[in-house]
Amino acid sequence: MARLDDKLARIAAGQDRPTDFIIADAKDGDMGFGATAPGPRRDAAGKPTDSFKTLADYVDQIRAIIAQDKVDIMLTSVSTYELLKTAGAYDGTLITPAVRLNDTSDIWGNRTGRYRETASIPFRSARLSEVRRLGVELGLYSMTFNNDAEADVRTLEYFRRFREDIAEHGLDWFLEVFNPNVNEPSDPRETGAFVNDWLVRSLAGLSQRERPRFLKIAYNGARSMEELCAYDPRLIVGILGGSAGTTHDALLLLHEAARHGAKIALFGRKINLAESPLDLITQMRAVVEGSTRPAEAVKAYHDALAKQGIAPARDIEADLAVTDPVLRADGAG
Repeated sequence: MARLDDKLARIAAGQDRPTDFIIADAKDGDMGFGATAPGPRRDAAGKPTDSFKTLADYVDQIRAIIAQDKVDIMLTSVSTYELLKTAGAYDGTLITPAVRLNDTSDIWGNRTGRYRETASIPFRSARLSEVRRLGVELGLYSMTFNNDAEADVRTLEYFRRFREDIAEHGLDWFLEVFNPNVNEPSDPRETGAFVNDWLVRSLAGLSQRERPRFLKIAYNGARSMEELCAYDPRLIVGILGGSAGTTHDALLLLHEAARHGAKIALFGRKINLAESPLDLITQMRAVVEGSTRPAEAVKAYHDALAKQGIAPARDIEADLAVTDPVLRADGAG
């Protein structure tokens, strides 16, 4: 974990540089989407088809991203990590492997499923003793609060049990707090305030030793991000990617989050569903390190697709659109 540890140490000391921004690829989609997690196959025109790539395809893409060496963390399910480790994918790499340690009901994205229509129910598939046996040192735990006292107390109870378990097994971990999956306010500013209060409230009873190494939340706008980052400098804040959107959505989200205090980006579908994940990651790194602006990075991405003969899913004008409602509300782009 040397590279990640070095970056986190500089961030915690307030001595980080743009090159210390942490990028993670979240390839843990099988914990939520099942067999559709690898994403759709594309036809010759670059359009998604109604058939899906296989686990072998998924693992091949992960191995290519590890070999590229531009991300700092590769987050997967335990089962995918074991496949990668057995194949030697992490041998000699500076990328930190991480695994998802719980899979609450609000991430269950089964085809025809309706689980997200009801308040999140805590659940854990992974056993920490097995995670430790496999040699994993970093894991992700997620929570969702829904302004429902009974459901939210249950979430906190499971969180307490998790902290006891992880302390016993000596693993590092980071914390994800999703936006409400029911009862969410229509105004993202209200959602951001609700999530920020829950983050602070859920960590207030923990000693520094018990706390996560860093956080992962949705980007709910500049004001919410600045508020959380300013509240307690010990909290290292990262953003999740959410739905795929346009390439400009992905790169502008990264730029705006970093500009307002985020130090980490953990993108799943935005990378996985890109026409060329490796080229998107290259542009992500260029944006956070300040060598290019998001719109110019979109153009560079399309140039890279053209050189490889890859048909883009959208033409350049459509891909330069900003469709993310939070970014649009902030007037970004």
